[in-house]
Order: sequence, then structure tokens, then C-alpha cells
Amino acid sequence: MNAYNRGAYSVERIAHSRALAALFLFLFYPLSAIRYPLNVFAQDIREPNVAGQFYPADKTALSRQIDLLLEKSAPERIGADIFCLISPHAGYDFSGQTAAFGYKLIRNKPYKTVVIIGPSHYYGFSGISVYASGSFRTPLGGLEIDSDFTQKIINPEQKIGFIPEAFDREHSVEVQLPFLQKSLADFKIVPIVTGDCGYQTLRNLSENLIKAIGQRKDVLIVASTDLTHSYDYQETEIIDRINLSYLQKMSPDELYAKLKEGGAQMCGGYPVVAAMLTAKGLGNTGLKVLSYDNSAQVTGKKTKGLWTVGYASAVIVREKSEEVTLLSPTQKKRLLEIARGTIEEYLSSGKRLDFKEEDGRLREISGAFVTLHKHKELRGCIGNIIGQKPLFETVRDMAIESATGDPRFGPVSKEELKDIEIEVSVLSPLKKITHIDEFQLGAHGVLVRRGFAQGVFLPQVATETGWSKEEFLSYLCEHKAGLSPDAWKDPATEIFIFSAQVFSE
Repeated sequence: MNAYNRGAYSVERIAHSRALAALFLFLFYPLSAIRYPLNVFAQDIREPNVAGQFYPADKTALSRQIDLLLEKSAPERIGADIFCLISPHAGYDFSGQTAAFGYKLIRNKPYKTVVIIGPSHYYGFSGISVYASGSFRTPLGGLEIDSDFTQKIINPEQKIGFIPEAFDREHSVEVQLPFLQKSLADFKIVPIVTGDCGYQTLRNLSENLIKAIGQRKDVLIVASTDLTHSYDYQETEIIDRINLSYLQKMSPDELYAKLKEGGAQMCGGYPVVAAMLTAKGLGNTGLKVLSYDNSAQVTGKKTKGLWTVGYASAVIVREKSEEVTLLSPTQKKRLLEIARGTIEEYLSSGKRLDFKEEDGRLREISGAFVTLHKHKELRGCIGNIIGQKPLFETVRDMAIESATGDPRFGPVSKEELKDIEIEVSVLSPLKKITHIDEFQLGAHGVLVRRGFAQGVFLPQVATETGWSKEEFLSYLCEHKAGLSPDAWKDPATEIFIFSAQVFSE
């Protein structure tokens, strides 16, 4: 389908031009700073590097150790879903108890993709290495890489590629895996190792992650880091208090600046910055430190001058926002039945069905779009952005409009209907914004308006096109609202955001 046509037509304003299809290709070719092997997506099984060193190589012993660590941890309850863990990566005898505080909070949660970002300790390179495909093995079994996800974030032009040498001896990603295996079920992983990174490279990674995550709530990020190195116990305690203060500020640009000048010390500082940027880009800004420890406290060896390493476990939680109130599976099924039943009846008799709904959520005033696909190609898409009727009536009316009133297509015929797939997008109320930092790619739809000119994109458009914020807004202004590409920069142009719950047959 033409991704940027998605939701571009509304009853408030029907655009008169049909958008062209967009196709974006990732080109894997060498850059001067990093190498990209030709077998970038080759399937392989990566054996563990540090089993028997950082954690037991025996499956039973490893499982028992993690069980005991989780049992002994007593983290404060968090009244929100966790978006990110910040977790240490030393040997389990040293940092395992600290790590367990975070992993205990995600036990049995329905995460399907876990992005683990760790620093490179052994291989020097510039940029970021994403392990593209295959699987990682630990004594507890294999973990498949989410190759669909990795393809969405790899971009060699941004110094984000696949450099296998970055993983050859590395432990920062690996030590998180057994904890994940004991905490979650049925998930895939996205292993990432950072080299020497400029701030823009980390921003690029976070923007790619934001687009890949989109509206998904089943993605967890793990930023793998230890804190202070190379100082004794007394000095480590002082420096780590500063490190923890920078974590709690949730200011990725300030943290990056302090890392570069030495004011903050974390071996996984770049992974933490990338995780913070991603979290903030998706509207998640609540960070809580769960536990702090260091190697001197763990071993009891606090001798002055003895090298000490600091460890912390922290979480970044998903914050409630102006998102649409989620529908239950039964409610979603009912709206799809209403949409299909309405179209069938209207095409047969020209009559608009009158439904009687008792469900309180379906009777709430709400905007919605109905999108029709035929053999995976767009066949119609019209919606009402500002809710004026109960949700079930909005879906009924927009189903008719999408089937018969989209000016880009002729009316759907009765013969076609068996090949039509129906998708419904239920919208949250509009929220006016004053800065594009409030707009989250993949999570928000956008309405731009100046005078009588306006245009709209649904949240899915950003994910499907891969556009940056600037490209998204420029295309919306020019091709959907009939304004200049830079109109979104003009204070006279109003920008509204909304979220959507999208579901289909």
C-alpha cells in the first residue's frame, strides 16, 4: 500500500491529490569508519563468551543461582509498566544481586522483543554494531534475534551496521541474557554494542528505535552498564553518588557531555544515553534507581587503594499520557463486525444500519478512521478526527465513507467485498503542541492546520515510511494540507497530535 496515504483523508478535509508510493532501501556498503561484511544477515548461532567465568556454565547451577538472586531481591513496587532496565554487567558473584532488582520487576511480563545495548570493552571501532540475525546461546538455551526489528534500525550511513568483531569477546550484552531467560518467556532479542559514538550517532540510533517500536508496548530496552571504575571504595562511593544523580535527571544530552568531560563515569554511558533518548522520544521520562552496590561492599574488602567497581539497577517507566483508552479484544471485534456489516448492508440496499450498543466504551464520543485494503493494497481510508458521535456510530459512518466516498478510488463493489480487509483506528482527543519535541514518531498522529487548510497523518505513517520528524511534517504540510513544506515551522500553523489504537480483521 502507499504508506503515506494512510489516514490522509478525513471528513474534515478530503485532499485532491493521490500520493506516490515511497520505497526506502537500506544500502550496506563500506564507510571509512567501520566495515560491513557482505554476509550482514547470515544466519548463525553465537556461543557464549563468558560462561564459566562471569556466570556458571552448567545449566542447573546457573538456573539455581539466578533463582536465588531473584528470591533475595526486594525491589520497591513500581506502579507502571517498565520501558527500560539499566542493569550492571559484571560477574554474577559481584553484580548479580543488584541486577536481580530490575529483573524481578519484569518477571512474566509479556515482552516480545528485548533490545540489549552494551558497550564494547575489547574491540575498538567508531559507531554502533547491531547483531543482525541468527541466535545467541547460553547454558539455558538459545535466543533468536528479531531480524525484522534489526533491519529497521541498521543504517550504515548513520554508522549503525553489523560488525561481528564487536561481539567476539564481549560480555556486556551476554550477561543480561540468562537473567532475561529466567524472567521472560517467548521473546526475541536485538543485541547492540556501542563503540566510540558522537551524540548524533546515538540520536540516530534512538530515532531508529523509536520508529521500529512505534506503538508497540511489548518492547523492553536493557541498557548494560557498570558505574565507576579504577578508584578505591571511598572514592567510588562519592563518584557514584554523582553518577546516580545524572541518571535521575533523565537528561541524555547533559549525561553525554559529562561522560565526555569525565564528570560522569559509566562504562556503558553511551548505551544509557541511547536508552534515555529513546525513552524520552516515546514520552517516558520517569526514572527510578532500585538498588546500588559496589564490588568492595559485596566482597567486604574496603581497603584504601583497592580497585572498586560500582553497580546500579534502575528502571524507566512508561508514563500515562493523552493516549486513547485501550479497547478490549471483545470491543475491537465488535467494531470490526459493525464496520463489515455496515458496508455489506449499504452496498446491498443503500441503507445505513442502526445499531443498538450497550457497551459504555463504544458509546463514548470518539474519532476514528476506517481503512480498507484489497490484497494488501490501500482501497479506501476516511475518518473523523474530532469525535462528534459515539464511537460505534463513527465507525459505522466512516466504514461507508471509506467504501464509497474516498475520491482516490471508485466505490467498492459487492463482488470485491470478500477480498477486502478492514482496519479500524480509534483516536484519542487532539492535543495542541508548541514544539515538535512533543511529537513522537510512530506513537502520534499529527494534524496541521492554518486557516481552512489542514492535513492529517495517522501514527502508522511514520513507521511505514521511515521518515524523520522533519520529513514527516514537511510532506504532511505540502501534500496533505496544501501548504509550503516548511509551514510547520511557522507559528501561524497549528500542530495537533493524537494517538490511535489500530486493529484489523
